Amino acid sequence: MNSISVFLPCRAGSERVPQKNIKSFAGITNGLLEIKLQQLLKISQINEIVLSTNDDLIIEYVKKLSNSKISLDIRPEYLCTSSTTTDELIQYVPSIMKETKHIMWTHVTSPMCNEYDYIQAIDKYFESLAEGYDSLMSVTLLRKFLFYKNGRSVNYDRSIELWPRTQTLSPIYEANSAFFINSIDNYNLYKDRIGKSPYFYELDQIKSFDIDWEEDFKIAEIIYKQTLSE
Repeated sequence: MNSISVFLPCRAGSERVPQKNIKSFAGITNGLLEIKLQQLLKISQINEIVLSTNDDLIIEYVKKLSNSKISLDIRPEYLCTSSTTTDELIQYVPSIMKETKHIMWTHVTSPMCNEYDYIQAIDKYFESLAEGYDSLMSVTLLRKFLFYKNGRSVNYDRSIELWPRTQTLSPIYEANSAFFINSIDNYNLYKDRIGKSPYFYELDQIKSFDIDWEEDFKIAEIIYKQTLSE
């Protein structure tokens, strides 16, 4: 069986939603982190979850779980500031995951992306390697009227048709950050969480919903509760 390791970043100090990663969510005491760990721990292809954090509440919670699949990485403070770039964190990952061959980077802030989505994506990643792709990332397909600030259209030619049917628009893909899957070799080679030929794994709007702002948190609670009742 193809196995994979998970990188799960959860720094302290969220400015938009304080304690976003671990505060109560939809009646779940330890919130988004508890949901995500429960999802990931159900996946047999995952052999390790590296939870990278500087949050004392998260550290205390994970230590109480005492699960051998979860490894705590106490991330250096210089990589936990609001000015820390994603590029800096990407370059840090290989230094703490030297024993793995494949890494799935995911976030607790995508609670509607569940274990079934991860299982399918992991399977597709290994299939796609044989098809000429070198990595995989989750995307959302956009078929909308997109414009540059200067008024020029992005994904269609207004000289041909001013307002075409949305079904005929050239597809644009948004990296929704639900997950990225890549080899450790590519992390070291390209300093990136995707390679040069990523497979675009489509998720719908609900599955890819990402919590960034306080209103996102409230909306996500409603959606999550609804998915549980279905």
